[in-house]
Amino acid sequence: MPGPTADVIDDPWPVPRALTPVDLTVSLPGSKSLTNRALILAALADSPSVVRQALRSRDTLLMASALNALGAKVDTSSDDWHVTPAVFAGEAEVDCGLAGTVMRFVPPIAGLSTGAVSFDGDEHMRQRPVGEVLSALRSLGVDVDDEGRGSLPFAIRGSGSVPGGRVVIDASASSQFVSALLLAGARYEHGVDVVHEGDPVPSLPHIDMTVEMLREHGVTVDDGEKDRWRVSPGTISAVDRVIEPDLSNAAPFLALAAVTGGSVTVRHWPETTTQPGDDLREILSLMGCTVERVTDGLRVTGPDRLVGVDLDMHDVGELTPAIAALCALASTPSHLRGIAHIRGHETDRLTALATELNALGADVVEHPDGLSITPAPLHAGTWHTYADHRMAHAGVIIGAVVDGVLVENVATTAKTFPDFAGFWAGLLA
Repeated sequence: MPGPTADVIDDPWPVPRALTPVDLTVSLPGSKSLTNRALILAALADSPSVVRQALRSRDTLLMASALNALGAKVDTSSDDWHVTPAVFAGEAEVDCGLAGTVMRFVPPIAGLSTGAVSFDGDEHMRQRPVGEVLSALRSLGVDVDDEGRGSLPFAIRGSGSVPGGRVVIDASASSQFVSALLLAGARYEHGVDVVHEGDPVPSLPHIDMTVEMLREHGVTVDDGEKDRWRVSPGTISAVDRVIEPDLSNAAPFLALAAVTGGSVTVRHWPETTTQPGDDLREILSLMGCTVERVTDGLRVTGPDRLVGVDLDMHDVGELTPAIAALCALASTPSHLRGIAHIRGHETDRLTALATELNALGADVVEHPDGLSITPAPLHAGTWHTYADHRMAHAGVIIGAVVDGVLVENVATTAKTFPDFAGFWAGLLA
């Protein structure tokens, strides 16, 4: 059922209440993580290809614009995006917006250009870490000018090729540091040999996603040694790819089933996937939901009594806001840990979640690497999003069952889900 368009959404937005158990079937847009990796590999490939059912969102359009600026041609005029590789040449400007994948994945490609490529983005992006990628590029033979900041804005001055080779990095702040180097590595003269030294790498499923996609493009990747990934130099073969639904974006919809005792089916849930969002199946089961594969996809049915969990979410940190919202609505306490790295996401998500949940009456204690959440009666109020789409999802989950919740800047969800508020409102109309 259609909802209001994004340009007429109130701010702050009154979250529609689910007054009865829901019974819904939804189709979700494609995965941002898969779309942006697919676009990069297509732009580096040996011939044109198509990225089918690509996600059309701010982050993916920024990626397409960045690759176009470098000299590739990404045609986004239809649901299937046609990509024509090209020799990267000339000066270019890249707007990263709030897209970590653009800020981190595109600089290794810019090193292959023959011109100066400047990078900048939204104000908050200047606080997000990228220094490890820039330092790695320097050691691999790329001319990087960041005036010692290790953050936006910066410039890459390419010479048309990158020597490549072995590089040691600390990827404990983001798995994207590793993926960024792997995606372009086959085009470097000596490939790339990435060694991680430091605390455990978070969100390892995202590196697995990168490795699997590289192999599907004919690239040789050796990941048999812990904390080491070797990409051999060679051709990146063109692949026509169909993008899976974004399983992390499924979290607020499946949460509707959990908090209302209803049922939600997400169409086309893949049988096998490297998306971290697939862990929702196990997490929701632990919270008391019934999770089953059905003909249409994946169905979650909420319990009579939602229970808390004690979870190490190190590998699935992006799910934390939605799960924290569920924990605040559960009947028993929860502890979410192993997620210090999400302080460096779109916002400091641990502080933001503790602040916003406590403001609505929850009992949340913030730890260096997680949250302890003791259920308490929640009340009306304004939920601030900090320009973070996942924070908006958490607020909407709370507002579905708590009267009078307003979500500030719900439009930030356009980062990965265009007109999310209109879609959500249509479901609950």
